[in-house]
Amino acid sequence: MTESVSFPQDRTCPYHPPTGYEPLRQEGPVSRVSLFDGRSVWFVTGHAEARALLVDPRLSSDRLHPGFPLPTERFSALRRRRTELLGVDDPEHNTQRRKVIPGFTLKRTAALRPMIQRTVDDLLDTMVAKNPPADLVTAFALPVPSMVICALLGVPYDDHAFFQEQSRRLLRGPEAADTDDARERLDAYLGELIDRKVRERGDGLLDELIDDQLNTGGMDRQELVRLAVLFLVAGHETTANMLSLGTFTLLEHPERLAELKADPSLMPTAVEELMRFLSIADGILRVAGADIEVGATTIRAGEGVILATSVINRDASVYPEPDALDWHRSARHHVGFGFGIHQCLGQNLARAEMEIALGTLFARLPDLRLAAPADRIPFKPGDTLQGMVELPVTW
Repeated sequence: MTESVSFPQDRTCPYHPPTGYEPLRQEGPVSRVSLFDGRSVWFVTGHAEARALLVDPRLSSDRLHPGFPLPTERFSALRRRRTELLGVDDPEHNTQRRKVIPGFTLKRTAALRPMIQRTVDDLLDTMVAKNPPADLVTAFALPVPSMVICALLGVPYDDHAFFQEQSRRLLRGPEAADTDDARERLDAYLGELIDRKVRERGDGLLDELIDDQLNTGGMDRQELVRLAVLFLVAGHETTANMLSLGTFTLLEHPERLAELKADPSLMPTAVEELMRFLSIADGILRVAGADIEVGATTIRAGEGVILATSVINRDASVYPEPDALDWHRSARHHVGFGFGIHQCLGQNLARAEMEIALGTLFARLPDLRLAAPADRIPFKPGDTLQGMVELPVTW
């Protein structure tokens, strides 16, 4: 049974794990799935097992390792290119993270909150002025994090159409050649931007890294370019999908939405529950660097491992009634931001954006509702980050 289950699979409902994973969810905590090329890899669905593995130094993030799992043919294009932070292990990973972590502290996020609020207010002003209906993806969910990450990094938002399109091609292809070309275009764009900043300093995290790392020899140009690509793409794609899918999910759960409207102080815990519930990245990819015992299972050195985020976050032994939204549960131990040394560097910023954007959206537009039948609204396929392709709304 397990050998016939493939990864990745499309969701049948945008906010629930693919139904094809249900047999593995029941079998758990470790089973097998097959990839597009027929290769069989380990599939971890247990919450405790996943968190233990994500802090185990024997499990590697090295995408250049021949055993690293490639979920799609398109992903092979990314494997040929070095990825800072996400694709390296300690001690190199720790060295890189220490260089950039000052840009993502709680203090820095707190300082950005007024700017995030102004961005959200301005976008909603514009959307309301145009009168309903609107596509919430293009009018709100995508520009909020795009504007914020541009302001943080010091990237001109005027170029957003270019880098959003290249980010889409990088993550969704459809072919490996598209992914390769998109990465080359983003590398070239950010390389040129960094060169301009070297000649004439601007205001942003990239400028700070030029001063503190590039100019002091702590980082070379290519490392900075690769980090810039990672920050720019991850900084808007992940939160944009959470905002679009989060809004759709709230509109499909009116009782839970009514609770939030009645008590806005629930929003921080609601964001954590939405992170658990939605799990926009269905899997975390790793390769075993040595033999690892997981209960009665031995993962051999060189074997691929997929930690099934969307299923792990529905583990009933940790989250009673896991397929229900519950603002009153503690969801802080979810793995929506990963776990261990590779836990999302921008999680503080993402939380702030979601709290402000979702809270303000429903405060400003309490009658917000879908402008099309829910089952007619397109969402993204399973081989990329989950979210809505478009989200027609009215009010």
